[in-house]
Amino acid sequence: MATATNGGVSLYYDTDGEGETVAFVGDAGYGAWQWGWQHAVVAGPFESLVYDQRGVGRSDTPDGPYTVGELAQDLEVVLADRGVRKAHLVGAGLGGMVALQAALSSNRVASLTLLATAAAGADLELGTLYGDPTDRDDLRRVTEAALSEEFVSEQPEVVDQIAAWRADDDASPRAWEAQAAAVDQFDVSDRLYEVTTPALVLHGTADSTWPIERGRKLADGLPHGTFGAVDGTGHLVGVEASKDVNDQLLAFLEEQADAEYL
Repeated sequence: MATATNGGVSLYYDTDGEGETVAFVGDAGYGAWQWGWQHAVVAGPFESLVYDQRGVGRSDTPDGPYTVGELAQDLEVVLADRGVRKAHLVGAGLGGMVALQAALSSNRVASLTLLATAAAGADLELGTLYGDPTDRDDLRRVTEAALSEEFVSEQPEVVDQIAAWRADDDASPRAWEAQAAAVDQFDVSDRLYEVTTPALVLHGTADSTWPIERGRKLADGLPHGTFGAVDGTGHLVGVEASKDVNDQLLAFLEEQADAEYL
């Protein structure tokens, strides 16, 4: 466990494993729990780095609104503090936008894996995914909204566990608004051609908040983008289709590691 500091904002991060670094960049409002299905799998052949974005978990919550540029600077500071020369970034939702911005503004990005995200955030109704951490019933309701009906029906105990984790780690209403503002103002649609980093874009077909069409458009606009639709899954694609996502993620990372370091 460690902390990095960006302009007085303390940012908590943790690492596991050895090798090239895979840094996980979180979605709006969510704590590090969201990577519980990925980081341990990655931490065998790679070093896994999970951090709390400003506003969630054990990181500081400065006044908002935030911008994706500020959040990308936070990521840069965390990587620098860890001594990471280049990292493979895995970002979901807002975290995918931060990863895209980092690829545009930093030379530390080796590859991008982008889950349920987009090149622009205008007109997304993110409020369907956020619940007050002090209201357990509300947290379960919005957790269900981020998953497919089939998953909720078949694995209610997982939904309950996620709601419990969210009560401990998710953003306060004030921090949520600050992060949601970053999503709303982000738009790099006309700059995707500049992102020459290899990119894997994965999106659930049943994601009702971040439409899959935005994921396809993102992959089409990236010079080295590959798109994968994950059938029947909602916004938390890395949770309910963890085996499929992990298999594709590891195959992609191993391919990029070979290309980067051979």
